[in-house]
Amino acid sequence: MRRFMGMAAAVAMLAASSAAQAEGRPAPVQSVPGWEAVGRLNISGRSMCTGSLIAPDLVLTAAHCLYSPTNGRAVNPRRIKFEAGLVGRQSKAARQVVKAVLHPGYDHRSGGEAQSGVDLAVLRLDRPISPQRIQPLSLAAAPSRVDTVDVLSYTYHQATTPSRQNACRVLSSRQSMMVTSCRVDFGASGSPVLQLLPGRPPRLVSVISAKARMGGKRVSIATGLNHSLHSLMQAAG
Repeated sequence: MRRFMGMAAAVAMLAASSAAQAEGRPAPVQSVPGWEAVGRLNISGRSMCTGSLIAPDLVLTAAHCLYSPTNGRAVNPRRIKFEAGLVGRQSKAARQVVKAVLHPGYDHRSGGEAQSGVDLAVLRLDRPISPQRIQPLSLAAAPSRVDTVDVLSYTYHQATTPSRQNACRVLSSRQSMMVTSCRVDFGASGSPVLQLLPGRPPRLVSVISAKARMGGKRVSIATGLNHSLHSLMQAAG
């Protein structure tokens, strides 16, 4: 997870109204149906991100997670392990990654600038996880501004137990980028932004790309899902 440096103009426009928005509150992750589809990505045993199962053998995360935070070099996908529903030392399912497909518009910059709208990657697992064991998350378009969303993540400070930011406000929503009041930390890159509606399973609407400050308050920047995601899934499959 990197601090968001780009999109300064968009953040500045929202700064005046941010003080009135409520920030996400910590809440029990077990209260989210299907939370086991979210897991920790153990990257070469040196770094971590968060990912979401979106098909029995496909995981969605942030593209910048596929690069070393120390030297900026691309990580061998086969050195990434996905631990779904990890709590303590036990996961609901663990799989090795064998292939990674990044958004074609993503151009990694070792300086740490996040790229809104293209910070997406799909990982293929060495073997599927049975839907009877873990149901993949459903995908949906970004919600409207002022709607509420949740974020489930693993972080360096909470690496073996998922954290939930509850009822975050959508401060800005575009097709390719979303700003929310969720407070995320390092390691949360790739985390799912979920919309929870009564009587429906959670819907994954965007992916955490970076953290930032807006009007003196911590916010999160997320990459929206669009038609390019289907192409990534086909290429990874």
